[in-house]
This record gives sequence, C-alpha cells and structure tokens, in this order.
Amino acid sequence: MSELTLSMARPITLLQPARLEIGAGAVSRLADWAAPYRRVFIVAMAPTVGFVDRIGLTGTLETFIDLPPEPDLPAVEAALAAARAFQPDLVIGLGGGSVMDVAKLVAVLWDSDKSVPDVVGVGKIEGRRTALAQVPTTSGTGSEAGIRALVTHPQTLAKLAVESPFMLADIAILDPELTYSVPPAVTAATGVDALAHCVEAFTNIKAHPLIDGYATLGIELVGKYLARAVADGADTEARAGMMLASYYGGVCLGPVNTASGHALAYPLGTRLKLPHGLANAIIFPHVLAFNAPARPEKTAEICRLLGLPPADGTPAILVAAMDFCRQLGIEMQLSRHGATAEALPEWAAEAHAIRRLMDNNPRPMAVDDVLQIYRTAMS
Repeated sequence: MSELTLSMARPITLLQPARLEIGAGAVSRLADWAAPYRRVFIVAMAPTVGFVDRIGLTGTLETFIDLPPEPDLPAVEAALAAARAFQPDLVIGLGGGSVMDVAKLVAVLWDSDKSVPDVVGVGKIEGRRTALAQVPTTSGTGSEAGIRALVTHPQTLAKLAVESPFMLADIAILDPELTYSVPPAVTAATGVDALAHCVEAFTNIKAHPLIDGYATLGIELVGKYLARAVADGADTEARAGMMLASYYGGVCLGPVNTASGHALAYPLGTRLKLPHGLANAIIFPHVLAFNAPARPEKTAEICRLLGLPPADGTPAILVAAMDFCRQLGIEMQLSRHGATAEALPEWAAEAHAIRRLMDNNPRPMAVDDVLQIYRTAMS
C-alpha cells in the first residue's frame, strides 16, 4: 500500500473557529459580535493593549497584561486569579501566540477549581461556559486556529501541552492592520515559525492530503509575502498574506502537529530565553535538510513554493534554506545568541525526549543527530 493511500485512509478530525473575520479593519467587527457579553476579560501584553480601544467593546472590561514572553505556570495562575475575581462571560486573547494560549486556558479554567497541571495532556478539560475570541497581532503561531496551549514549567523548563476542542475560539479576527507595528526582526522570525508549522506538518509521518493542502498554501504565501512584510511593515497585502499563512499553519497543527523542528527549538526558548519564532527560525533550515532524504519530493515542492533554487542533496538544501532566512535579516548563529558548546549535549537530550513531537518526524533522529544539528547551528 502506498504512502499516499495510507495517509488518505488515516482518520483525522479538523476543527476550526466557528467564525473567521479576515481583512484590513476586520477587528471593528468584533464589537458587534461581542455586544451580548457584559463582562469581558482581555488577555494582552503591553505592546498590544493599545488595540483595545480600537475594538470599541461595550460592557465592563478587565485587561490583564502581566505576562512574560514565554508564560510559565505562575503567570497563568496569576491570570486565572484575576479572571476568577472578575468573573467574565467573554475572554479575548489580543496578542501573539503566548497571549492567545493563556486566553484559552483562562476561558476553560477560571470557573473551575482546576489548574494547568490538572489538565496537561489530551482531552482532560470537561467543557467551557465562557465565550472565547482570538485576535492575533503577529503572524506566526497560528494559535487562533488551534486547540492547544503551551505553558513552561518553572522548575524543569519543559513545555506543558494542553489539548482540548473546548479551547477552540468562537471567533478569530485576522486584521493585518494590527501587525503594522511589528518590527522587521520579529516579522521575519515569526514568519519562519509559521512556515515551520506548515513544513513540519507537510513532511510529518501523520501527514494527510487534506492538511497538505493547507500546508502548501501556507508555504506559498510565506514565499510570496514574508520578504515584503519585512521590508515594509505597512504593506497591507503582504501583512494579510502572512496572517493567512500563519492561520493555515495553525490549522495544520490540530490533526497533524509539528515534529522534530519544534522539539529542537523548545530548549532554545527555555534555556536561552529566545522568542519562540526566533528559536524555530534558527532550527528550520537544519531540520528541513535533515528530513530531505525521507521526503525528497515534498522537500523539492517546499523549495519551489519558497522560490528557492533547485537543491540536490542535503548540503545544498541547507545552504538554500539558510540563505532564505539570512536574507530576511535573521541572525542564524546560535553562538551569537549566547549558546555555548558545553550546554549542547544537555539540550540535545532534552529535545530528543519530547516524544510527542519527535515521534512525528519522517526520519528517525537520534540524540547524536540532534547534537550535530545544534553544533552546526553554532556557526
């Protein structure tokens, strides 16, 4: 039986927000949708809280912004405490992926006696009575489309994953105007994160033709629009294209998920405190090249969609993908971000242990393979 036949026969479940609003000025439509809700709890961060007034919400508002870039358990508990004191009937995530992940957890947990450790894993949330709206202000994680939330454990620094269909947004707003102020460096890194979601799903052992369609659309949009969005933050067409690419990447995460690329990126976020997008951007070319022998046709399609020159063999693919990222202005050397050679073996073991992602990889990756990728990425 062929690989395509096997993937076509595999049952999957595709969930998306009940309502999706897309386009310049789309955030203005949220107020009418939210009008029936009288107590609105908004999860945001300092750079995004200014968008609250633009929405034009009515009712009683409470805005929570006390979140670190990579929220940990204490940060989520603080958000839950604020929500429990406020008692919302609508929660809005207004920001990047971490903000939207926290909004999901607040919406499903604030009116219960449970905390995040009680629901880590798949399907451990019993329900949700509070409405949930997601408004991304970056183009990277695609969290607005998904049913997962990630939280860092403060002691182990491991990523705790919560997955439940009850965390799916009732409405998602993709307004490119909200991303105009995102700096070029952040635009570039988060854009490659969106690309990595699509590529890792496309080459995944759980790949499915339905999800391949979303993945290739997302890859093509990144190839067409990311460099433009980096060059001109107010390029509305490019910003809209990247928001859609990010959303498609989020759709891919539900039925298929990412693979070793994200597993290798997580220690860079928790140990070096690199932003999630940047960590994934640094790792992306290396894993694309590593997996090429296991997915030669799909790798060739990825390169074509990104506008990369035809690459024959792992070294050439690595060079082409590295050039793609460097031309966006991304600093790709781990050593420039504070990594040391002595730390790499521990990080490699940590990444290799993230089996929920590693087991999705199309080519088996040993600890020594992970370590070699880290060493190559150092310079």
